[in-house]
Amino acid sequence: MRIAVFGASGVIGSALLPRLAEAHEVVALSRRAREDDGDVRWLVADATDEASLGVLDGMDVAVYLIHSLGSQSFEAVDRAAAENVARAAGRAGLRQIVFLGGLGDDSPELSPHLRSRHETARALASGPIPVTTLRAAMVVGAGSAAFETIRALVDRLPVMICPRWVGVPTQPIALRDVIGYLAGVCGHEAAYGRAFDVGGPDVMTYREMIERIARIQGKRRHVLEVPALTPRLSSWWLHLVTPVNAAVARPLIEGLRN
Repeated sequence: MRIAVFGASGVIGSALLPRLAEAHEVVALSRRAREDDGDVRWLVADATDEASLGVLDGMDVAVYLIHSLGSQSFEAVDRAAAENVARAAGRAGLRQIVFLGGLGDDSPELSPHLRSRHETARALASGPIPVTTLRAAMVVGAGSAAFETIRALVDRLPVMICPRWVGVPTQPIALRDVIGYLAGVCGHEAAYGRAFDVGGPDVMTYREMIERIARIQGKRRHVLEVPALTPRLSSWWLHLVTPVNAAVARPLIEGLRN
């Protein structure tokens, strides 16, 4: 098959490319020109610019991994980009779109970030091409914003005064498993038009993850939970002590209530 990957330069995209290239012809899409890398061909395309999406002509599958977290009006930007890709995929006659979204229920009380992920899935499905959606919580792997945040907290703070969201349970998944699922559903007709929640074997709180990483690193860390830190204050706290930008941290933290 010929597979085009949007968001190919990101953490998940860059890990997925070599896996797909083992069995398929892979085209990596980026807003900036890049040199071809081995069996992967790079082309310039911008999901927010529908005129650039003619690169989908001749493709069988498009993998959609992009989001606009950290930018203003990210919900509107992501929705418009997904609608552009849905129309372009229909014109190109693709067989399938594969989308990696966020793990969360369909409650009207969803955070803006998780609501945007669900809206993106619906926008991609607004065209004639069937969409396969995988919905994941925190991805455990180098470069993952949520994982790198927790690792940085363990590295830098012997004592952490944390908001209540550290007690929220979640179901993290290893990067290699996300890659395996994404590669596995590409071209798999039984997955067309379906959504799957994907997670690792363990349900744990963020506090438990902090404590486990500390044990692995041979460190002792003390976590004190306080109720006063709002998502805005929490995002600035993370901005100061970890590599994550406050504009990215805030929508992620707001999603922890779901």
